[in-house]
Amino acid sequence: MSIRASAPTRLDFGGGWTDVPPFPEERGGFVCNLAIERRATVTLREPEGGEPPNDPLLHAALTAHGLTHLVGTLQSDYPIGAGLGGSSAAGVAVAAAIAAWRGEVPSPSQLAEASRRVEVEHLGIAGGRQDHYAAAYGGALGLHFGATVSASPIALGAETVASLERRCLVVYTGESRISGDTIRAVLDSYAQRTPAVVFALDRMAALARLMATALATGDVDALGALVGEHWVHQRALHPGITTARIDALVAATAAAGALGAKPLGASGGGCVLVIAPTDRVTAVRQAARALGDELPFRIARTGVEVTRE
Repeated sequence: MSIRASAPTRLDFGGGWTDVPPFPEERGGFVCNLAIERRATVTLREPEGGEPPNDPLLHAALTAHGLTHLVGTLQSDYPIGAGLGGSSAAGVAVAAAIAAWRGEVPSPSQLAEASRRVEVEHLGIAGGRQDHYAAAYGGALGLHFGATVSASPIALGAETVASLERRCLVVYTGESRISGDTIRAVLDSYAQRTPAVVFALDRMAALARLMATALATGDVDALGALVGEHWVHQRALHPGITTARIDALVAATAAAGALGAKPLGASGGGCVLVIAPTDRVTAVRQAARALGDELPFRIARTGVEVTRE
């Protein structure tokens, strides 16, 4: 028997960083994101002899559940370090495969938390939660972060889906992701209550709430403007969050008429999301081509999916 599970990655429109402790517990975080059909896939099975060692993530998750006799493979259809939450998508796929192997049927929130526990407790990655929830739920989400997490799916009409898929461009810069030193510096600045950082995080959470409303009403123009403002505050968290290529890409697409742009994930490289007006998509796409490769996507209507083979 083998179990196959796949989980989508995501576009984070806004609120990233506000899901990272201790900010949520102290001030309340909010993230608005959208799952996309760029998936991590895991296949879990019993060994057949002479098997290569498991991927570190797989090994950590199997160890946590006392299933070290199993082997598995991990595959992805997105660039590593792209800022799409790929490692968390892989973690959710692994958690879902393990649950299916054990005959369990956890909720999406339970899968998200199981995936994050492996990252934090077994791999020492102390990040946020939003990526795990996007991978587990799929679709568009408004995520409230406080003492607990509340995931609110956002219903998208057919027109909104078509508009998002046409007008949202994901451009891969080819650069590596943000460094751990930068992440620690942002968290330290928040711990020291540096006014500019606290203000930026509060405003990013507020903008993410407005983004959820814009998505729910199908107002992609408003979403684009909010994304543009979000980058101003996200960029202010630390100098290492941007790069010369990201700044050039944001400026070039703005000159071509883009409503807003921001790097995905913690930034420092990876992919940049650009939202174009209806009548400027071609011009914005042409402006972006000189500075990165477009990564086509479709919206993932479903979260993690499991099949038995």
